[in-house]
Amino acid sequence: MDSYNSPTTKPLLKGTQIVWYFLALLEALMAFRFVLKLMAANSTAGFTNFIYVATWPFVVPFNAVFSKTTVNGSIFEWTTLLAMLVYWLIAFAIVQLFLMSKTVSTSEAASELEKK
Repeated sequence: MDSYNSPTTKPLLKGTQIVWYFLALLEALMAFRFVLKLMAANSTAGFTNFIYVATWPFVVPFNAVFSKTTVNGSIFEWTTLLAMLVYWLIAFAIVQLFLMSKTVSTSEAASELEKK
């Protein structure tokens, strides 16, 4: 059986696309958070407040790891950068788990094992 025609190929593709989509959305929101904090944005402004509230649950587990660097009201939030890295690593690991379940032919498996 050709692994490209396996019934699991399309669901695996869709699953990996969903993981990367949600990661991209989360990373974009956290990047906005990082830049807004860095530029000392007005936290009472609607957009700024939305970004801070939406990203808070994802950044809070990392708040105690580093202290914030503050200069003239600008905040360099190391914890946001750490959160972005950790969530990227988690998404990468999930996608790799999905790909490990991909159906492979005997010749493909043999070829991969010879590389190791």
